[in-house]
Amino acid sequence: MLKLFRKIRRKLIDDKKIGNYLLYAMGEIVLVVIGILIALAINNSNEDRIKREKEQVYLVGLKKDFETSKIKLEELIRVNRESYGAAKEIMFLMDKEQSPSEQILSELFIKAFAYDLFFIPNNSLLNEMINSGSLKDIANVELRVLLTNWIATVDDVSNQEEFLSEQRNNVIEIFRIEGHSIRTIMDRTGMSSQLGLPLQKNASSNLKVLESIAFENDILMFIITSEATEDAHYQPLMQDLNNILGLIAKEIKTK
Repeated sequence: MLKLFRKIRRKLIDDKKIGNYLLYAMGEIVLVVIGILIALAINNSNEDRIKREKEQVYLVGLKKDFETSKIKLEELIRVNRESYGAAKEIMFLMDKEQSPSEQILSELFIKAFAYDLFFIPNNSLLNEMINSGSLKDIANVELRVLLTNWIATVDDVSNQEEFLSEQRNNVIEIFRIEGHSIRTIMDRTGMSSQLGLPLQKNASSNLKVLESIAFENDILMFIITSEATEDAHYQPLMQDLNNILGLIAKEIKTK
């Protein structure tokens, strides 16, 4: 093809057809430009295809991670409600004239204060995307913004959970300071047997803690903080999580 073009160009020069030669030269330039544009278009199309395929891989991975995180958050909300619900029951016991059984108090104490609550989402893929700059491969701007804000929101929730943990520890600490027995609670709830510990021969009673104003105050702070953690942190986080999953579902291409 190039030899043919050269022969045509040489013949036009030999025949001194300068005008025709100039038109031919311009046409040749146009053909070259068109060829370059076509090559660029093909290259851009391939790059865009590769980018979209990469995005789909990320979206599928993010969907799996956020679905797992949702299950964790749902369970965390359930346990938190159970926890502050048990704390409220202890408050009701403090107002009753008749003392409850040692068994009931022990079971409520374990249910309310035995476990710290921390939301640990599956953020490994998202962190990798952010650190590598691959978050820009997510075409949906709204989804990209939500994913960027997710990390900061989780950090905020973590700070609130630390505060809630402090309130829980305050209740346990005042229980110890006032000379009550953790061992009695463990014996009554079967924890001692699970740990292979012998039961007390002369068990101490914890019922007098229901007369403690300091214990009551700490429980109230725990209840307030627990409900605030759910209302102001867990529920908005769940809304963000659902929004992210909804947008991911729209962006994933079904085969």
